[in-house]
Amino acid sequence: MRLLIATRNAGKQREYEQLLAAPAVGVALCWPQEMGLGLDVRESGATYLENARLKALAHARASGLWTLADDSGLEVDALNGEPGLHSARYGGSAASDVDRYRLLLRRLEGVPWIRRSARFRCVVVLAAPSGETHAAEGVCEGMIALEAKGEHGFGYDPVFYLPGHGRTMAELPGEVKNGISHRARAVEAMLPSLNQVLREAVAGGQAWEH
Repeated sequence: MRLLIATRNAGKQREYEQLLAAPAVGVALCWPQEMGLGLDVRESGATYLENARLKALAHARASGLWTLADDSGLEVDALNGEPGLHSARYGGSAASDVDRYRLLLRRLEGVPWIRRSARFRCVVVLAAPSGETHAAEGVCEGMIALEAKGEHGFGYDPVFYLPGHGRTMAELPGEVKNGISHRARAVEAMLPSLNQVLREAVAGGQAWEH
């Protein structure tokens, strides 16, 4: 049984391979590029949930597979929640990960440590080609560091500091990050629905393909 993960982001793909390797026994993950899917789903929703649902449903209907998609963002309190929904496009569509976190640091220049609180938020949606959907959310609280540190992860990880670990997200080994991250927590919250769908498919003698 195959589960399509609706992302072409290499960093996210690595995380999902680890997050779903053990719990989703009997499920083979597949990716849009393997199926020749080049969907450019416009993220026109007003919330993470709406955007994740748009991506999940579009890929499920195009592939005929149950599909998992997410939308996530970094919310900085001193910036009134920015970049939020626009985290992946912060600084423009041509900006790199480094460009985006450097812009964030510039906008926080002079902001004292006590006011640099922030969180990563992720919403995942599991969708069937028929239109059935399930959703779950995960949040990881932290601070915006004064400077970038670490070589692991991707996105804003080098500037997202975790007081409980004394390191940025990018300084943590993958197995540690994947136990505490917003995406890890969202996937963990989704597992009951994912396992229920799998049990129903097996009981009905159905594959997840249509």
